[in-house]
Amino acid sequence: MEAFATMLDDLYFTNSNLAKEEILANYFRSTPDPDRGWALAAIAGTLNFDLFKRNLSKSLIAERMDPELFALSYDYVGELSETIALAWPVSENAVRLNRLPSLSEVIREFQSRSKQGIREYLTTMLDNMTPPQRWALLKLGTRGLRVGMSARSVKRTLARMKDVDLEVIEELWHGLEPPYEGLFAWIDGTADMPDVSSAIAYLPVMLAHPLDEEKDLERISPATHQVEWKWDGIRVQLAANGTEARVFSRTGDDISRSFPDLLGAVDFVGTLDGELLVLPEGPDGAVGTFNDLQQRLNKKKPSAGLMQRLPAHFRAYDVLNLEGENLRPEPLAERRRRLEDFMDDLDPFRFSISQLLKFENVRDLAAFRDEASASSGLLEGLMIKDRSSSYVSGRPKHAWYKWKCDPMLLDAVLMYAQRGHGKRSSYYSDYTFGLWNEAGDLLPIGKAYFGFTDEELKQLDNWVRSHKQQRFGPVQEVKKELVFEVAFDSAHRSSRHKSGFALRFPRIHRIRWDKPASEANRLSDLEQMVGQNRSHE
Repeated sequence: MEAFATMLDDLYFTNSNLAKEEILANYFRSTPDPDRGWALAAIAGTLNFDLFKRNLSKSLIAERMDPELFALSYDYVGELSETIALAWPVSENAVRLNRLPSLSEVIREFQSRSKQGIREYLTTMLDNMTPPQRWALLKLGTRGLRVGMSARSVKRTLARMKDVDLEVIEELWHGLEPPYEGLFAWIDGTADMPDVSSAIAYLPVMLAHPLDEEKDLERISPATHQVEWKWDGIRVQLAANGTEARVFSRTGDDISRSFPDLLGAVDFVGTLDGELLVLPEGPDGAVGTFNDLQQRLNKKKPSAGLMQRLPAHFRAYDVLNLEGENLRPEPLAERRRRLEDFMDDLDPFRFSISQLLKFENVRDLAAFRDEASASSGLLEGLMIKDRSSSYVSGRPKHAWYKWKCDPMLLDAVLMYAQRGHGKRSSYYSDYTFGLWNEAGDLLPIGKAYFGFTDEELKQLDNWVRSHKQQRFGPVQEVKKELVFEVAFDSAHRSSRHKSGFALRFPRIHRIRWDKPASEANRLSDLEQMVGQNRSHE
């Protein structure tokens, strides 16, 4: 456990991605099984169990520390586990350990104990640990570990250790389970590559470059490229082996549990690439907004009512393999032909194929993009793909382009600020902003915590501190005087928000230090932007 905590501490305070990967690789090389496998799972986010509940650590600190003092400490630090780790008072009657157990011993102890036993063991561990070790345990125990490394970065570390392409690790990944002893034996050279041929595997996705209008449009012609709508859903991969099926996000996360209605309609062997959508009005109606889709995301057990109201739908862009045949080396034109033939046999309520848009010249493409911009956010723009392109991971040059709509812009007024987490815990960095209604009241329309520089963050933090009004727990109300130019991809009506609207991907575009709050936009302006949804079927 000591080595694990030291490694996490080093990762947390290291900025360079390459340096982080070297720290992790050194840990893997010097740590025995199964500790290094559990560490890999914790950092990559593949642990499928909690060692203890988050509320347990909160109740333990409440027994040992004045609640008001803890609240003040929590407000200053800005992160629960870090606050407990720093503030934990060791009991005079604490059980003293000769050594900290190993990571695998800790996991085994928590998994084998009763509820009361878990409470006692967590107390003993916290009493015998340093603050960094406590933080590591608290984060590990609730699967809340964040050290600035993505799952892809972790996989890249493994690929470099074995000196293989990242794709090799990607294709193994979902066929393996913690603590990954077979994977590490192969990396160490003491065993063959793990056999995952019978497992459903995620295949690294092919991505598009943003289209450069000055340089790239001249490369595109009807003879060489196909054009499709870029829908505002989420990019997914649907894989099936004849007995089970899974849905993977574009980053390889398994999100299958949220969409049993879609998986129940899968009766093929293969892997499809496409967009996950919802169809509130059925297969012949309009596609749902991203706000509709969000109600399905991260639902581990969606109710029958929710699935009936917002049925999942898969819009296929590409086919990667079919009945055991690897189609990725084939040109896109051939994959598209195979996909069209294949889609004829699937349930149209759950599956459809992306529409190919006929065009003759650049003016036609620009007109399609304008049409996407007028779709009230249902469409993000266009996908433009070279018909000769094979399907490879990453962003191969000049193969696929995305021509997104310009973001929508509104001037909104800052209403509330909240401190950030981690390295931003000392700054007010999370901002809630709103628009004026007809009665002259400000109603919140969104929240953003990026889109500004580090220097602007310091200026904003100073402004918040000098313009404070009421306090609501960790949230600070401010004087309604500062205007943000907010960029967002789309806006949708939403009964869950007081303003009646929800923004898609809001971010701070500019800080309007010069603009009076009275001149900010009004809700009626946003309502006009929303307009009428269009299906584009």
